[in-house]
Amino acid sequence: MQEQVTQVIPAAGAPYSTLLYVLIPLLPFLGFLVNGLLNKRLSGTVAGIIGSATVLGSFLISAMLFANFSYPYTVTLFDWISVGSMQIPFSYQIDQLSLIMLLLVTGVGFLIHVYSIGYMHHDENVGKFFAFLNLFVFSMLVLVLGANFVILFIGWEGVGLCSYLLIGFWNKETHNNNAAKKAFIINRVGDLGFLLGIFLIYLTFNSVQYAEVFQKASLGQFGTYGVGVVTVITLLLFVGASGKSAQIPLYTWLPDAMAGPTPVSALIHAATMVTAGIYMIIRANVLFTLAPETLEVIAVIGAATALFAATIGLAQNDIKKVLAYSTVSQLGYMFLALGVMGYSTSLFHVLTHAFFKALMFLGAGSVIHAMSNEQDIRRMGGLRKALPITFITFLIGCLAISGIPPFAGFFSKDEILTHVYEHSKVLYAVGLFTAFLTAFYMFRLLFLTFFGEFRGTEEQKHHLHESPASMTLPLIVLAILAAVGGFMGAPMFLGKHYLADYLAPLFTYSRQLNPEAFAGEVDHGTELMLIGLSVGAGLLGIILAYVQYVSRGARPAEDEAQRSAPENVVYHKYYIDELYNSLFVRPIMGLSKGLYRFVENGIIDPVVNGLGRITMGGGQLLRYVQTGSVETYLILMVVGIVLVLALNYVKF
Repeated sequence: MQEQVTQVIPAAGAPYSTLLYVLIPLLPFLGFLVNGLLNKRLSGTVAGIIGSATVLGSFLISAMLFANFSYPYTVTLFDWISVGSMQIPFSYQIDQLSLIMLLLVTGVGFLIHVYSIGYMHHDENVGKFFAFLNLFVFSMLVLVLGANFVILFIGWEGVGLCSYLLIGFWNKETHNNNAAKKAFIINRVGDLGFLLGIFLIYLTFNSVQYAEVFQKASLGQFGTYGVGVVTVITLLLFVGASGKSAQIPLYTWLPDAMAGPTPVSALIHAATMVTAGIYMIIRANVLFTLAPETLEVIAVIGAATALFAATIGLAQNDIKKVLAYSTVSQLGYMFLALGVMGYSTSLFHVLTHAFFKALMFLGAGSVIHAMSNEQDIRRMGGLRKALPITFITFLIGCLAISGIPPFAGFFSKDEILTHVYEHSKVLYAVGLFTAFLTAFYMFRLLFLTFFGEFRGTEEQKHHLHESPASMTLPLIVLAILAAVGGFMGAPMFLGKHYLADYLAPLFTYSRQLNPEAFAGEVDHGTELMLIGLSVGAGLLGIILAYVQYVSRGARPAEDEAQRSAPENVVYHKYYIDELYNSLFVRPIMGLSKGLYRFVENGIIDPVVNGLGRITMGGGQLLRYVQTGSVETYLILMVVGIVLVLALNYVKF
């Protein structure tokens, strides 16, 4: 037992100098400072090289730590908060989870930075763009490195700020500013729940340090509270995760985040912000294992989000919006895995999703770049000849997300469905149907974009060209990862599951608390059946999309076209934004206008202005006393003396 515990609690003594660990987030932060301060003096290429090089430096240090890792440890940088019994050091935790996330954030982040050099080449604020990208990576690195919930919350808020800055980067357009504000406000709703959860963690365990909180939780040391407090804590944490990782009902900001430049979409969807909620739950897996009711809520909401977003993706015509709803749906898969305690499986899908979703967003950016900023797939078609590299890499991404072997998404999605099958046949059916829908709408996107006749303008056709090497090389690297990355977690009958074995020490406490959940393994026959069903669902979706959009040559209807009632509901995304506007935005705006009219203008302004008028009036009267005339002052003095003497005479 003691040996297992030492695998969970970080050991003292880091094997390298503290400076090395500081450099991981510090390098991108330095890139932010240099590009931000010298924005107007640096060329776009130089700014891109600085931004990319700093993230590459962080990746190389992270790779060195990963290659030489032997045991978890904590790196304390300095004593931070010391108030009474509250002691919160500023410290980093280096373990299996943080190392994998470091590689993901810096590795995929570096490729997106390199891609941005070509994509943003003609923008007038390239330096500012790379400064914000670097700040985004810095915030995410702080989030995953923190050894306690408070440092995690700093990074958590940092990525929220950066999403606001980057979604609204092209701030001359009101639509972009509104999208940025929407992302910021909706995430504040989730963050309130997360912050309350952190407060309750401290009240319960008298600490926010991961090692101490998780050890006390596993031993049932809840202070004056019972085990029921863990359910409240985890529900509050899940509210925060729902905001960051776009789950029902807080998902609506993510599709609107497409207002930002395409590399921003790739960074948000693949390597940074939306993975934060999943990371946090995996990190706090001990608490969630102690709260089965919360896990049920997570599983149901995850399944509902996956299906709901997939149906919306069927009717979207903006190339980035299709990918955005696919991200919401895939995040639902990840939460579905978390809900059935498939913690390592969820992280597995985070990794494979990062590969193929970054690939597809950057591929979409290549298409938009070639199409002179056109994003409507109804105006595309036949692009595979003009953009061969983009087409081949995008095809690999579509095969990966559709769960077709041997591409990466097959292994992680199949593993999720296997875990869910053991837990609930109903949720499994939802997940399987969602897999079919995913394959259909992703290949709908592929066929409408790259097959058939070109449907754009003659000017667009004349300017069609493959993207420069700075954009296509990241696509090729990501395509390779999307093709072979799944073998880190091959199915059981193929051999060793490297990722699950590597992550196993993180779940020692959870395994002790619920050994049955971690011991369950389906037999090979059942596993082969489940694989056949998931692959069959994907292939069926691809075939139907081919028949509909290639063989029959069907094209999506124009915006003003008449649609049936069900089609109209899906096309308008179930009117959720309109519902939120009616339930929340308009009442709040109405209340604000009422307060402004009756309280601000009717009470506060008259009182404040009245006091001002009284003061001014009194001043005007007193001005007559200060005439500046010596004769007047002498007369007043004489009058004053006479009055004093008269009063004394009357008194006596």
